[in-house]
Amino acid sequence: MSDLALESHLVRTTEGDVHYNAVGSGEAVVLLHGGGPGAYGVSNFRRNISELAAKRRVIVVDMPGYGGSQSREALGSIYAPLAAAVIQVLDHAGIERASLVGNSLGGGTALRVALDAPDRVNKLVLMGTGGSIPMTTPFPTEGLMRMLTFYDGEGPTIEKLRRVVDLLVFDPSAITDTLLQERFDTATLPQTLANPPLRGRGYNPADDLWREHLYALPHPALIIWGREDRVMPLDAAFMLLKTIPQAELHVFPKCGHWAQWEKPDEFNELVGSFLDRCS
Repeated sequence: MSDLALESHLVRTTEGDVHYNAVGSGEAVVLLHGGGPGAYGVSNFRRNISELAAKRRVIVVDMPGYGGSQSREALGSIYAPLAAAVIQVLDHAGIERASLVGNSLGGGTALRVALDAPDRVNKLVLMGTGGSIPMTTPFPTEGLMRMLTFYDGEGPTIEKLRRVVDLLVFDPSAITDTLLQERFDTATLPQTLANPPLRGRGYNPADDLWREHLYALPHPALIIWGREDRVMPLDAAFMLLKTIPQAELHVFPKCGHWAQWEKPDEFNELVGSFLDRCS
């Protein structure tokens, strides 16, 4: 990705100033990262941007509270304000319709955009997405609880971050010290420490996107899951598969919550083929 000339933009939205990167040309694809500590757009999709941008206009968003975007109060629905920010990024970028690729928190945000503004969405790619509910697995999971409590107690430490990231992947030995330090530096930015995202989040019925009218979504949807996901377990995919009319499911073995990072070649080929396919 080092040879990509990423454009950097900052747009003022109703949810604060939002940073995004853009690259490539053609049909628009928006990448929405997950909600773990230290997450931001380019970091989460570093292994995917160049391949997806080969034929497309790729927009990589730092959602409010993450990366280069302004923090916001995490009150009420978590997805509605994030979706509102994404729609305003589309406006700023002059994009009428885009396909949305979302991981975890980003997946729930993509679903919320599709529900609130279906005419702005072409296709959906949802990886280990939030907003669903496991059919049999106890919930919330250990991985999710480590995310939600990262800023509690003595505050952020590298060791606490390692314990979070270890549960995001199938093989923790693939996590480098460089990756951990990058995420820690981002997670401990002054503006983030002043108002940590997800801190103190409890159950909120507004976050139950599986209760919404998913059956009315007209968009083709590719649901991607890691079989060993310990944040959003695989059986959370089944409600989405059952209720979204044009949904299909792909499950990666020996893969955790970061399908786009753990299986980059397979992921890029799968998603690229899906986006190229006629509806």
